[in-house]
Order: sequence, then C-alpha cells, then structure tokens
Amino acid sequence: MEKLQAEYGDHWIWMSFDPVHKIIPAFVTGELSQEKADQLIERTKEVNDGSLHVFFSDQRPQYREAILKWFGQWVQPERKGTRGRLPKPRLEPPEDLLYAQVVKHRCKGRVVKVTTKVIFGTQEALEAYLEQSPVSKHINTTFVERQNNTMRQHNRRFTRKTLGFSKDDYWLERQMYLSVAYHHFCLPHSGLREEISPPIPTKGSGSPKKWRQVTPMMSAGVTDHVWTLQELLTYRLPPGARAGALCSQPDAAAKRPCAGCLSKSASKTDNYINC
Repeated sequence: MEKLQAEYGDHWIWMSFDPVHKIIPAFVTGELSQEKADQLIERTKEVNDGSLHVFFSDQRPQYREAILKWFGQWVQPERKGTRGRLPKPRLEPPEDLLYAQVVKHRCKGRVVKVTTKVIFGTQEALEAYLEQSPVSKHINTTFVERQNNTMRQHNRRFTRKTLGFSKDDYWLERQMYLSVAYHHFCLPHSGLREEISPPIPTKGSGSPKKWRQVTPMMSAGVTDHVWTLQELLTYRLPPGARAGALCSQPDAAAKRPCAGCLSKSASKTDNYINC
C-alpha cells in the first residue's frame, strides 16, 4: 500500500454527466489538478453538438478556468485614450454561457450549510433556464453524486475498504471504459423508462407489461434496444473510428499506450471495441 501511495498518490475520477439522458459524456482519471480539469472539459466539448452552455459543479476552483478556456471567446478590449498599445485580447464567457457552483460549508468535517454561487451568467438567466429544465428546478449536483453511487455499486474498483482497488492507472482507465459502456448500452435506467399505453398482456395470470426499459443510449437515440454484454464486447467499430477515440492526445512515447493509442500497434483487421 505504501508503495502504491508513493507512486500514484490520490487518484480521482473527473466526470461530466448529462442528467437528461443519464449519459457520461467524458471522464478523466488522475490527481486533482488544472490539467485534469482542462482535459475533462475538452473531452466533454468534443462529444457535444454545440448546444452545451450550462454547467453545475462543486466548488473546485479548477472548473472555472477550464470552462472558460474551452467555452469562452477571445475579446479585444477597447483602448483607453489614443496613445499606447492596444490591450491584450482576453477570454470572456459568452452571454449564453451559464455556470454555477454548489458550495458546501463544513464545520469539523460535517456539512452544516449549502449555498450556490453564480460564476458565469446572471441569476435571472439561470432561473429562466431552470424554469424550463425537464429534470430540476434548482442548482444542484445531485445527479452526478447519485451516479457516483451507481458506479460504486457496479464497479468493484470503487468499493470502499476492499482489496479490489486498481493497482495501476492503466487498468483503472480501462475498467472505467468498460463500466461506462455497460452503463450506457446494457443497463436500463429506472428514471428513463417509458410507459406503454395500452399495457401489453403477459402469458398466464401475470400483470400486464406497463413499462418499456430504456438505457441512456436508447434515450439519446443512439440505439433502439438494450444491448447484451456479448453484443457490447463484440461490436465492430467502423474503419478508422477506433484511432484516438479514447484519447484526444495520444502519446507514442508513453510507457504504456493509452486506450486510443492501442490502435497504432493494432492490425487493420483488429478493430473490435477495446475496453
């Protein structure tokens, strides 16, 4: 344990979460640093269609800079007076970018008060957005915290006080990809189920079927059925889709290639999903 602690230190899972479809757009494993926050927001932006403009998070300071870096816009300030150089361009949040934090106040390690703080945008704009939100009318991080608990239930590497934890960052990341893929395609979410009208009769004297089970990717329109684990593990990706799919910046000099870099050493026929 001491050897692992000295080599890797504390390891965290940085994760973004879509509360409408219950999808995890991106995650990053590693220490608490600005670099990891930047990677998370960058990967989240890469898989977005351009409509993302609202963020809620805890009070970690790294998020503000990361969101501004990837969703801000460069602005040239006007020069004051007629002499001297023009001011340097600076990053500013667009008018439609909304970001608020949930701040937990603690006393002797216990949460005694929870407040919210608007970072980008205005209180009025946030209230107008929340009024139209299909999932919540308040600024909160409840959904991602509930997803953290779900991951602990389905991924033994996150179980507390156990020998099942990852001993290597390389395998932690791979286990995360498998766990997230299973969550997206194979695991129906009770919050996404659809009512069947009229209910479908069942054989014998059983109750009629009233609900259709829906996975996050079914909710997002990516697939039309619940996948089996065999279907997930044997799914063949389109040619060229695998390269870099799991890594935005492959590093060929790494001690162990990341998931996206594995395609560099794979043959042309080796294009199955690799979690």
